Amino acid sequence: MQYDDVVYGRRSIRGYKPVPVARELIREVIEMAMRAPSSLNTQPWNFYVVSGAPLDRIRAGNTERILAGVPESREFRMHGGYEGAHRDRQIGIAKQLFAAMGIERHDKEKRQDWVLRGFRQFDAPVSIVVTYDRSIHGGDIGPFDCGGVTNALVNAAWSRGLGCVINSQGIMQSPVVREHARIPDDQVIMTCVAMGYPDDSFPANAVVSQRKSVEDAAVFIGFDD
Repeated sequence: MQYDDVVYGRRSIRGYKPVPVARELIREVIEMAMRAPSSLNTQPWNFYVVSGAPLDRIRAGNTERILAGVPESREFRMHGGYEGAHRDRQIGIAKQLFAAMGIERHDKEKRQDWVLRGFRQFDAPVSIVVTYDRSIHGGDIGPFDCGGVTNALVNAAWSRGLGCVINSQGIMQSPVVREHARIPDDQVIMTCVAMGYPDDSFPANAVVSQRKSVEDAAVFIGFDD
């Protein structure tokens, strides 16, 4: 693929074929992703690539704890609810996805099933848990670099015919993830990426999120008008 094809063609994939992904292909994708920029070349990221029975145990543990009302234990802090334009865009993508999936606003059962799909990491055959070294926890640069490498990861995957969705629901019950992904205590769990071959028959996979314009996002200073 050309770079433009990857950037403009990639979308978040929430339905996967039940087909394994070869370890060597995942390795190739990670190797490409790690060309992402890194502050002072510190490369704080690590990847725990989980599949098969360990991933099934993570899915089950996440789901059981959520349904039992166990509070989330995400290690990478959130900021609370969105407001204003950010909230509008959040609602906008939810409406697109629910419309594609035929989920009515009053249908609590289907809405809950959709939420639980997130905790199951969308039933993808692979989950890549992105972590960074605890020795740099508390600063912003390490997580910033991990965001960059995660973006590179999903683009590299798309260029190789794989779909992904960056999915913080999958790591909200961090003790479950840490146990079954064998993540040592010297790592902070940041997020995870569901990965696999896209199921083109899954309606939500056709959803393309709307983006704000360059005019809304960018301020040009010092250029001739």
